[in-house]
Amino acid sequence: MIRQSATLISVLAAGAVLAACGGNDQTEVATGDSGSPIKIGVVGASEDYWQIFSDLAAEEGIEIELVNFTDYTQPNPALSQNQLDLNQFQHIQYLAAYNVANDEDLTPIGATAIYPLGLYSTEHTSIEDIPDGGEIAIPNDETNQARALLVLQDAGLLTLEGGGDSTSLPSDVVEEESKVTVTPVAAEQTAVALNSVDASIINNDFVEDAGLEPTDALYQDDPDSPAAQPYINVWAARAGHEDNETFQKLIDIYHEDEVQEAALRASGGTAVFTEKPASELQEILDEVESNLEATDDDTTSP
Repeated sequence: MIRQSATLISVLAAGAVLAACGGNDQTEVATGDSGSPIKIGVVGASEDYWQIFSDLAAEEGIEIELVNFTDYTQPNPALSQNQLDLNQFQHIQYLAAYNVANDEDLTPIGATAIYPLGLYSTEHTSIEDIPDGGEIAIPNDETNQARALLVLQDAGLLTLEGGGDSTSLPSDVVEEESKVTVTPVAAEQTAVALNSVDASIINNDFVEDAGLEPTDALYQDDPDSPAAQPYINVWAARAGHEDNETFQKLIDIYHEDEVQEAALRASGGTAVFTEKPASELQEILDEVESNLEATDDDTTSP
């Protein structure tokens, strides 16, 4: 699960290899292309659901090695450079940004969940209570800013030029058609900003910092809406591995009840699990990449 905010600091490569065993009943293990255990890059390998996942994979004869990262900028380059077989830490929007910036073609081969992004307030108890001209703090990082604007549009608090998309900017807010103004701040400051604004869009990482629970959100994006599709978290692989049978088996294992119950607990009850075929995920990725490339062209045009 990608925690939707900032860049952390350093990278740990710590693997826990878990293989099927059991005397004479030992199952032949499945491995990555190199003949070694399947290396999966993750963020937060200590979460309970990864241990459950690993145990279930071992029961199926799949030997894996979890490689834990604390810096979100590292798992994709590691996958591109064949240091990993898979990674599972990001949503499609983040993957698209990496591909476009680095001329890469990493591809989503399975879905995990969407983690809704919520609007919180300590001043108001409903969206309707937010006054005309109210001020809303939103994360200013590239990954979450557009999503925050889309959440506010879905909530009926503002209008974006052309309906908006996953590359929208605060400058795309149509002022005369909007009830509120937005103030971009660092993601970790959105919770602090509650003291001085009408409401804040707060990443799940920082909700607890504000003394709030996810259930306190006045509004959150609908995981089934088209606007939320770029924020589906995915398993990523190098292009051409979409149909790898062992990889697909691992994706199926992730959707086992035991794993998802533990992953739901780890998310504070916010995860909304989803299953989409690789072809559909690729279509979403292609659209996001196209939007990002168009945005880059606009900013570089004379």
